[in-house]
Amino acid sequence: MAEPATAASVDDAAEQRAREQLGLPGLLDEQRAAIAAAVGGRDVLVVMPTGWGKSAVYQLTGELRDGPTVVVSPLISLQHDQLSTIADSGLSRGAVLNSTLGVRARRRVLDDLTSGELEFLFVAPEQFANDDMVGTLAAAAPSLLVVDEAHCISGWGHDFRPDYLRLGEIAGRIGRPPILALTATAAPPVRDEIAERLMLREPVAIVGNFDRPELRLGVRRFGDGRRKHTTLVDDVARSQGSGIVYTATRRHASSVARDLRDAGVAVETYHGSLNRKERTRVHRSFVDGDARVIVATNAFGMGIDKPDVRFVFHYDAPGSLDAYYQEIGRSGRDGDPATATLYYDADDLGLQRFFAGGRLDRDRLSDMFDAVHRSELPAPISTVAAEAGLSRARALAAVDALVAVGGVRKDGRGRVCWATDDVAKALDDADAAEEARRLVERSRVEMMRAYAEARTCRRTLLLAYYGEAFTAPCGACDNCLDGHGVSEQEPGGGFGVGDEVEHREWGPGTVLMTESDRIVAFFESVGYRMLSPQLVEDAALLELRAPGSPTA
Repeated sequence: MAEPATAASVDDAAEQRAREQLGLPGLLDEQRAAIAAAVGGRDVLVVMPTGWGKSAVYQLTGELRDGPTVVVSPLISLQHDQLSTIADSGLSRGAVLNSTLGVRARRRVLDDLTSGELEFLFVAPEQFANDDMVGTLAAAAPSLLVVDEAHCISGWGHDFRPDYLRLGEIAGRIGRPPILALTATAAPPVRDEIAERLMLREPVAIVGNFDRPELRLGVRRFGDGRRKHTTLVDDVARSQGSGIVYTATRRHASSVARDLRDAGVAVETYHGSLNRKERTRVHRSFVDGDARVIVATNAFGMGIDKPDVRFVFHYDAPGSLDAYYQEIGRSGRDGDPATATLYYDADDLGLQRFFAGGRLDRDRLSDMFDAVHRSELPAPISTVAAEAGLSRARALAAVDALVAVGGVRKDGRGRVCWATDDVAKALDDADAAEEARRLVERSRVEMMRAYAEARTCRRTLLLAYYGEAFTAPCGACDNCLDGHGVSEQEPGGGFGVGDEVEHREWGPGTVLMTESDRIVAFFESVGYRMLSPQLVEDAALLELRAPGSPTA
């Protein structure tokens, strides 16, 4: 189908297809704006809460552009859910390409793609490690590259799925179609990283309202792990409707599920070590209502289509408010009231601080430099990984860090090339960049702590994290309901939400929230920080910067 020529005709065509093919009564303004920009060939970053119809954005954009749509989707179960939705609608044909397919089935999918019989192809980022597949995709001339759950670039790419960090490069290798990045949760610094890693070109950013007024937010604090455990089990047993309990480890998930089962709750356990057949069974049991409660690690819930989840309880605090918002957003999707409660023990954050503390060390970066130097260049990642004695994933992470500082470079096929003779400087720069990234990661853990220990409106702090101003009281968090949602004094410091500031030591930043006893700001060099307004004033720590002014 030829592309519509005008914005008005794009809107009309999208609305008509939304009704006729997807059965929707109409599109939200954010959906229309994203579709119009992407159909027009712009790169687009869409950040909209769960339940706002991000899938409809890529589905309708794909239908309105000539050529196939490649959708990068992180989980096999999610790929099949998306494919089932397309098959049940009036949309054009789709297929998945993942590790479950045999050689013949894989070849059939690629043949159908190049012959024009497929509109939607779902792949995991690791599939792009196959150069032959990348070549086939390039021959198919995709008209759109969709990166679903784009926050995974920041949350997973650096640590255990570094193929996410290559997607910008891959886009160039398959003809550089417009890129449509979709996520339900991305604070401003995560949005910036998504845009940088995907190499988006002057992207249109569509950011929805993050407030979910139907969610009642609460925290129950404990100093004793056993009492926390029994309280949560009792609360779930007394609760009504379907719910999810999130834990940080498989051991906690198994323990909580066992005690819930003993209490007569219809419960299933879900974690990443389950085989695909068992994961599918558990997922279906919850969606169909056979299991009232799922106790799960963060492996569960991405893309889940169950609108009547009435509660999400966190047995362990996640490592960031990004993760927390993503997980509580799986409740109340039907618009009816739902409860999001964190069962908080300050000691629980020790595990998250440990996760956030790891980083590429200088020895590994040096090993990669040596391996590149010894290899015949340009060299495939697999060659330098073997030369350095590293797994492919660890080699990808090290190469990415060195590329970022100009120590090595990649050619058009993703092969590694030598880029500098000043190895010591490149190592210093890469080491410093990695430390800065980890400082930001650790600051996200501290923001999770700030939310858990907040004495005023929790919704104000949660939305501030996403750069969205909110005036307390919200009337739907424990602090506001107890009458403590509003500070007794006026916000101090003389700064407002959104102000660009310069810290004497940390450099440029952005104010996210001001209250009588704290200023919350994000600094590029160190991440999120909470400052005392009095100290800021007495020590002249911050000064206003003109919006868009250059940094030092």
